[in-house]
Amino acid sequence: MIAQDLLSDNITPLKTSDTGADAIKIMEEYKVTHLPIVNNEQFLGLISETDIIEHNKLDDAIGNHNLSLSGASVHKYQHIYEVLKIAGGLKLTLIPVVDDDNTYLGTIDLITLIKSFSEVLAVNNPGGIIILELNSNDFSLTEIASIIESNDAKILSLYISSYPDSTKIEVTIKLNRMDIGPVLQTFNRYQYVIKASYYESNYFDDLKDRFDAFLHYLNI
Repeated sequence: MIAQDLLSDNITPLKTSDTGADAIKIMEEYKVTHLPIVNNEQFLGLISETDIIEHNKLDDAIGNHNLSLSGASVHKYQHIYEVLKIAGGLKLTLIPVVDDDNTYLGTIDLITLIKSFSEVLAVNNPGGIIILELNSNDFSLTEIASIIESNDAKILSLYISSYPDSTKIEVTIKLNRMDIGPVLQTFNRYQYVIKASYYESNYFDDLKDRFDAFLHYLNI
């Protein structure tokens, strides 16, 4: 899943002639704290609510403001993981998308990004979750997949978390079946450390309810 697949045309970009007051009004309308600045389809930068407040002249044109996030954008072919990294690192409420010529193509809003990432992680698919803890040198995706598939299960998603100042990693695996008992037994036979496992249906119902509630909160 790449950036151009996540585009939303809901957000109205600013022009350099728009004022700080215009920008604040649009931010309040769309419930964001950032807006792209575009002139003749060229992306010029991203202005934040903080930039406008610090300029302290709401009637002044946006073109006269200093931008703290002038280069905050993603290329249309960047993967959703990279989009998330940039959005999280810069604490953005939306991410402008550009092409090779820096032409503005649209933005990715936070709700679209979260919904799309939930599809990547198979959040809405029923299935058990297993969290393994192991040394990074011992990680073998081939062996893990073989253990799972030997029990007639498949991996829906997998991601790795590392510990600061440690060689230990956590491997979180989402499976396509709720009955993960046989898979857990096989991991135990191979002497894997199972840090946690989740397979009760009410756990996933609660997780989905919390996710839906979070999206509703963002949309308020």
